[in-house]
Amino acid sequence: MVNKAKKIWLDGKLINWDDANVHILTHSLHYGLGVFEGIRCYECTDGRSAVFRLDDHIARLYASAKVAQMTIPFTTQEFTDALIDTIKVNELRSCYIRPIIFIGDGPMGLFVEEYSVRCSIAVWAWGAYLGEDGIKNGIRAKISSFTRLHVNVNMPKAKITGNYVNSIFAKKEAKECGYDEAILLDAEGYVSEASGENLFIVSKGIIKTPPVHSILDGITRESIIRIAMDKGYTVKEEKLTRDELYIADEVFLTGTAAELTPIRDIDNRTIGEGRPGRMTKDIQDSYFAVVKGENKAYESWLTYLK
Repeated sequence: MVNKAKKIWLDGKLINWDDANVHILTHSLHYGLGVFEGIRCYECTDGRSAVFRLDDHIARLYASAKVAQMTIPFTTQEFTDALIDTIKVNELRSCYIRPIIFIGDGPMGLFVEEYSVRCSIAVWAWGAYLGEDGIKNGIRAKISSFTRLHVNVNMPKAKITGNYVNSIFAKKEAKECGYDEAILLDAEGYVSEASGENLFIVSKGIIKTPPVHSILDGITRESIIRIAMDKGYTVKEEKLTRDELYIADEVFLTGTAAELTPIRDIDNRTIGEGRPGRMTKDIQDSYFAVVKGENKAYESWLTYLK
């Protein structure tokens, strides 16, 4: 269950959580065209709170809206201010942040010439998406029978709400088979990403991750690449086959919700020694130090709440 907060920002106003409702004929509810972001605010070691890579998330939200041909009726600065105000009014030291842009009620059908674009920001307290034990000890994953959407089937560079039906099917299948997460292959049969996370492997001291052709170009993914390279690790973007995952020394997932979660088992095949590997743990520790304001080299990634 979502931990209910006090207020939600909707179309320019802060309203009570329970009053943030939409009409049953909301277009996006029927047809799946909306765009969203997942963002985190962390309580830092010095006691302040900071949103991680806020400007990059807002930029991606507006880019997604452009891909979806939806014009957001607020400037990026207005939206950024609204997001920060929503955190403050809910008095949360750390939280998950969900902005969403959607088409409201009005004309129905797949093609409508005139429609209202509505905007909302919700925040709530949310721990580790794949569990605290998963963060510490790793999770079990399954190669999904569902294929990740091809670039000409949908547009994976945008966080479009309807795209995630593909992820829901994959996740449900994995959970029903006793696994924690699903890994999807692309239309060519190469490794794409997990249901809601990007994927990395470590093989013979080299960190590898699939190129961004059929995946969401994750902000956490980019952050991990930067942190790993700054630490002196070699990172390569290249196509990966499913059997390369089985024989990798380490495998881990990255994402705003999942943060950095190790994988200890894929399709009943133990990864490495069956626990988070040395490089995974090193990068994970560094990442959490960054988001909590402990590494001043990455200070520009943090937007502190005043």
